[in-house]
Amino acid sequence: MSTKPTVPMRQQVEEYINGLQEQIVLALEELDPTAPAFKRDSWVRAQGGSGRSCVFASPVDEDASSSRPPTVLEKAGVNISIVHGVLPPPAIKQMRADHMSMPLPDRPEGLPFFAAGISLVIHPRNPHAPTVHANYRYFEITEPKPVESDPAESSDPQVLAWWFGGGSDLTPSYLYEEDAVHFHLTIQAACDKHGPQLYPTFKKWCDEYFFIPHRGESRGIGGLFFDDLNEGPHLRLPNSEAKRPVTPVEIFAFVKELGNAFVPSYVPILKTRSVTPYTPHQRRWQLIRRGRYVEFNLVYDRGTKFGLMTPGARIESILMSLPETARWEYMSELGEEGTEEGKLMAVLKEPKSWV
Repeated sequence: MSTKPTVPMRQQVEEYINGLQEQIVLALEELDPTAPAFKRDSWVRAQGGSGRSCVFASPVDEDASSSRPPTVLEKAGVNISIVHGVLPPPAIKQMRADHMSMPLPDRPEGLPFFAAGISLVIHPRNPHAPTVHANYRYFEITEPKPVESDPAESSDPQVLAWWFGGGSDLTPSYLYEEDAVHFHLTIQAACDKHGPQLYPTFKKWCDEYFFIPHRGESRGIGGLFFDDLNEGPHLRLPNSEAKRPVTPVEIFAFVKELGNAFVPSYVPILKTRSVTPYTPHQRRWQLIRRGRYVEFNLVYDRGTKFGLMTPGARIESILMSLPETARWEYMSELGEEGTEEGKLMAVLKEPKSWV
């Protein structure tokens, strides 16, 4: 396998995420053919770059007697962005804190960057169907051009740092162990093609990352989380003798494997659980769990915080992950031991191995 890409990595990533976005959106639309199609919204970033948001929102029926059948999804977004520009010092500081293995130079004028990725969150209507999140991204930091250089010069920028990151995780309101096993087995199989240490390492990282400290519980039942994958040593993968993707070509192949595993890992679960009957009590619990989802995303999520610090950030896309409806109850009695809700809480308090 070649160690260097024959086509610029920027171009390869852009082409891949465009295709993956369409694949995922079509799979979700085919699951619920009577529902409105996803809204395709292309946009341009004034500071450099563009993207496309594919968003589903529940139809708003003004007429209470409407006979419209309920949709499988309540809210969903499958977004891609390909942006470039200059990171200001506050964003560089945040990135340096989040990427300890990637030393970035101090530049008061900021650093040029390129970022491309796909990010999605699916919030189903049925409380028995889990929410899912996934994102895969590529990031470059480049050397600023000399002031006296020709702006029209088309030579490739000197890359100071690059890395891939991403992952996917499942957030149910009710625990079905067979769903958890299916999800984890599918992503484990994708990982194992590229190295035996990847799944256990990135599963553990996911359990640690998607944790709500002020609640003392995980956001969901885990999946994968990884960052800083590049040609250098990795703090989470210290065993130099174990097989793992290292070159740009190898790492991109690994990321594509995971991206392609999204539909088979999640859509079969959604198809099964979306037709399960549910009660108002179960809906209430779902909305409480969504409140916890909101707490994590707004208080702790690195991507949300970094996005809000980036000049020209598209706020609608950044906050797309939030559910349409959520609930907060004071000292709710739900989730007690011995209940179906308590069964989920036990796993959120103490993550377990699913494979």
